[in-house]
Amino acid sequence: MARSRLMIIPLQSTPRAWQPLTPRGVAAFAGAKLARLLTVQFVFAALTAATVVWFLHTGWFPIVRESIRQLPSRGEIRSGHLNWAGPSPQALGAGNFLAIAVDLKHEGAVRSPAHVQIEFAREDVRIFSLFGYIEVGYPKHLTLPFNRPELEPWWGAWEPPILWMAAGVVIVGMMAVWALLATLYFEWVWLAGFFANRNLDGPASWKLAGAALMPGALLMDAGIAGYGLGVFDPVKLLVIAGAHLAAGWAYLLVSPFLVPKLPSGAGGKRNPFAFHARGNSRER
Repeated sequence: MARSRLMIIPLQSTPRAWQPLTPRGVAAFAGAKLARLLTVQFVFAALTAATVVWFLHTGWFPIVRESIRQLPSRGEIRSGHLNWAGPSPQALGAGNFLAIAVDLKHEGAVRSPAHVQIEFAREDVRIFSLFGYIEVGYPKHLTLPFNRPELEPWWGAWEPPILWMAAGVVIVGMMAVWALLATLYFEWVWLAGFFANRNLDGPASWKLAGAALMPGALLMDAGIAGYGLGVFDPVKLLVIAGAHLAAGWAYLLVSPFLVPKLPSGAGGKRNPFAFHARGNSRER
């Protein structure tokens, strides 16, 4: 009586996805559940939101409060015009990052070395930055207060909610951008895995592409924090912004090749060139 033998083929274990900071850690997300990827992305987005809120709270909002205290007791924006009762030009508040001034004729007498300057004129407001300036007209069908008695309590009440709203916008915006970029990038990941005989289908490639964007986000967080602390100027911050994109591309180039290979008997996903090579050898 012949005794049957049972052959056990060990399966290649997939590393647990928990940190997308190394190429191998990014590759592990290809085999993870979508919920895990979204959770990790949410944590990274929340970290970025906290960094942005910290910068606004320490770099911009004190200048806004100071500027409101310098406003006269009367003033408003009505029918597209600023009704201003104080002297002009007048600097209201200034710091390293933000300056606010009133210059009814845009004479340029209150220019500041701040990285961003908001200048209110008779019929519009100009926002100056490293890239020049943009000009925005006042709404013609709204009446807005532009005086200390009305704006000071309003800002005191709305400053915390504005920070919370800024955090929400950052989180939702980053999650949406990451989803869009993963959709644009996943085809490269799938092709790389296909020709390298890696265990990557469409959904797995999309998850890997989404995880590859996390290290760059962490680099951008460091850039914003360094900018807020005065370590980086705006030009260096722009360089870091470009580097954070390049970091994602680097992980996209390397991580697909660290995904476990397909078993030798798996069909339908093998490199077609390797298949033809075996076919040609059999023909010989």
